[in-house]
Amino acid sequence: MKLRWLEPLAGTLGVTLVRLLARTWRYRVEGAEHYDGLRADRRPFIFALWHSRILPLLALHRRQDIVLLISRHRDGEYLATLGERWGYRFVRGSSKRGGEVGLLGIVRSLREGNVVAITPDGPQGPPEKVKPGVVAAAQHADAVILPISARASRAWYLRSWDRFCIPKPFARIDVRYAPPIVVAAGKDGLREGATTLEQRLREVSRVA
Repeated sequence: MKLRWLEPLAGTLGVTLVRLLARTWRYRVEGAEHYDGLRADRRPFIFALWHSRILPLLALHRRQDIVLLISRHRDGEYLATLGERWGYRFVRGSSKRGGEVGLLGIVRSLREGNVVAITPDGPQGPPEKVKPGVVAAAQHADAVILPISARASRAWYLRSWDRFCIPKPFARIDVRYAPPIVVAAGKDGLREGATTLEQRLREVSRVA
């Protein structure tokens, strides 16, 4: 997972700086009824978000007992360190390394009743293009997918493949959840699910 901006931070000031920065962010949320409804029903589901928006959304949902899919790439260690401080648990794997292991871990975690967060365009892109793993996991585990996005009023955007977003101090973060997606059975269900997920992620990203 290409999070090169975390390497110098981890080596100098560490994840503490990121956590302190996140405390200054102010959130405004739309579509929370979709998230609240799934939580109230105690139904396992998959959070789906673009890789570039992961930082403000990790901060928003910290300490909510969510499982993250983390790349086996060395850069994933930085995200794992930050996520651990915020109370996340992990499944390791990616489309590049250990992909099958990651998919099996996600399905198992969902069947145990957990909420799992995945960036369907990670770990290395192409940006804002859904890869099939997230939809396949939802289908196998009979779980729904909840698209979510965020936009910062002021932010730094890195020159990475995804233009990774780091909200500036005291930025307002507009967050929006789309309606949950149910993935139908079979190959047609996978194709339709992937198309719908990509459309809804782009919709909430434009509005958020």
